[in-house]
Amino acid sequence: MPHDHAGHSHAGHSHAHAHAGDSHAHSPADFGRTFAIATSLNLALVVIQVVYGIIAQSVALLADAGHNFGDAIGLVLAWGAHGLAARTPSSTYTYGFRSASILAALFNAVILLVATGAIALEAVQRMFAPAEVAGVTVMVVAAIGIVINGVSAFLLMAGSKGDLNVRGAFLHMVADAAVSFGVVVAGAMIVLTGWFWVDPVVSLLISAVIVWGTWALLRDAIKLSLAAVPRGIDPFQVRLYLESLPGVKAIHDLHIWAISTTETALTCHLVMPGGHPGDAFLEATSQELHHRFKIGHPTLQIELEDAGACALAPDHVV
Repeated sequence: MPHDHAGHSHAGHSHAHAHAGDSHAHSPADFGRTFAIATSLNLALVVIQVVYGIIAQSVALLADAGHNFGDAIGLVLAWGAHGLAARTPSSTYTYGFRSASILAALFNAVILLVATGAIALEAVQRMFAPAEVAGVTVMVVAAIGIVINGVSAFLLMAGSKGDLNVRGAFLHMVADAAVSFGVVVAGAMIVLTGWFWVDPVVSLLISAVIVWGTWALLRDAIKLSLAAVPRGIDPFQVRLYLESLPGVKAIHDLHIWAISTTETALTCHLVMPGGHPGDAFLEATSQELHHRFKIGHPTLQIELEDAGACALAPDHVV
């Protein structure tokens, strides 16, 4: 159940914090086991793809290995961030380590882009000097990749509905299975046609897919690290809702930002000439903010009209 804390009043201002809690169907230990299994499977796949990619002289297989290695690191980062998020806040880290998931996404994006750049460079060089590629080996190893990524996606599927961090990992595994399928197709074309240039072309296509997805991840991670309003929340609609509350004449100093990839906080000053509305108002507002916008950590400051102009009233003032 949500809980409200009504703070002290001074100089005509009343501070209140309303917190809507979330229910968690899975414990950190459950997610820990899931991440451990998925990560181990992906690291084993990377080793297989690197070894046979070198043996088969397939840059496409190495590109897929690089992709899977980046995702394995992403799983480790997501796993570590999930564990850190469960730690209790301290006097120094008052939100705990919930924002570690944002840093994990940022690091994951940077690592993937660097690895993809190296793979793309090798592919371009192969375009001008195609090497003989063992197509059957490429097909078999890539097929193993489809199976492993499919199993990993299945393991993560249960938690993907309630946790954005886990959902991101789940979608990554599904995309990896699709990429591995593309490598299987490339191997088949090499076997049927003998066109060795297909291998670097497919690796460039894989690199383009990785960059496309990673660029969005990098952009979102940077935005969240700069305290931008999280994707999926319309600040204009939040403002309209708060302004429509009974007894509210005006609002200002509205801020919405991500505590983590799954939690959002809000602070706002409500001008209420009738005075403090009581805990029932705060609880109802907290519930509605969570229901409508998935904002679970709202902090509301009540101001009286005759308390004097608030220094933070202009929207451009922070």
